[in-house]
Amino acid sequence: MLSQVGSRRAVLLSYFGVLGAAVMGKVFATDAALAAAPSKGGKTGNHAFGVKDVVYQRNGGTERLARLYQPAGAGPFPALVMVHGGAWNNKDRTDGQNTALDLCAAGIVVLSLDFRNAPEAPYPASLQDINLGIRWLKAHAKDFGSSPERVGLYGTSSGGHQAMLSAIRPDDVRYKAHVLPDGPGVDAKVAFVIAGWAVLYPLDRLAKAKEQGKKELITSHATFFKDDATHVEATPALILERGEKVHLPPAMTFQGTMDEWTTAEQAERLGAAYRARGGTMDVLLYEGERHTFLNEHPAAPNSVKALAAVIAFIRKHAG
Repeated sequence: MLSQVGSRRAVLLSYFGVLGAAVMGKVFATDAALAAAPSKGGKTGNHAFGVKDVVYQRNGGTERLARLYQPAGAGPFPALVMVHGGAWNNKDRTDGQNTALDLCAAGIVVLSLDFRNAPEAPYPASLQDINLGIRWLKAHAKDFGSSPERVGLYGTSSGGHQAMLSAIRPDDVRYKAHVLPDGPGVDAKVAFVIAGWAVLYPLDRLAKAKEQGKKELITSHATFFKDDATHVEATPALILERGEKVHLPPAMTFQGTMDEWTTAEQAERLGAAYRARGGTMDVLLYEGERHTFLNEHPAAPNSVKALAAVIAFIRKHAG
């Protein structure tokens, strides 16, 4: 039964208490971890919701989990696949959970994926898992009070890069390599895509990492991309500028003007390339903010503005 908890802190404490007792299960619902509370930074919604982990794929003999945040009620709700950051090499479905909670409280279904990080398998393995995750959510959308045509993508940092790649290349034969037994006819086209502080030009970020002597980050790039040619092949703006066949759902990219890894000029360049190919893209820049600002400081004024813009964009294109 869905219930309400007084604050996000209470939600998280309750949620992880139940999760700690249930981690051995294949699928586990967390009835104690339910919420109707917005963040302290500003009101985002008042939907009660439930959280549980689900198995969305069993390819290669390995089960992959996704964390499902489901609003209470019949809907129809917008829905999205959330793609975590972590320099293509680390983090998991728990990354960005503050945003997932706020989006769900606003009446948006969120499916946050675990996928193969680069130490397990390099590019394009993660894109294969994300493509399958999109198809899985579309195939099951009605079970969660949504519908296939309302499913979009949201990713941050390296996840923003991968979300954008997934959105514009839904039919790439490499990306759609996994079979979805319960939805063989479902495609990976999405209703919208949102990239937050995304690594829009990976090769440029690698150059910055080398200039700053960031050995761990340099290794992360090498582990995922392997070589410079793959960096270029997998850069969304360059794909658009090369004239490749692409799908162009309504798009948004947002970041701070002081982002350490992606400049405002690069975001504007991506927006121009997207529009030049016939798509629509909103480019939102938040003065003085750095990389990961919404995740790290959700109650800060610019974070509240960014979250409100994200919710409004989702409702506009999938509400």
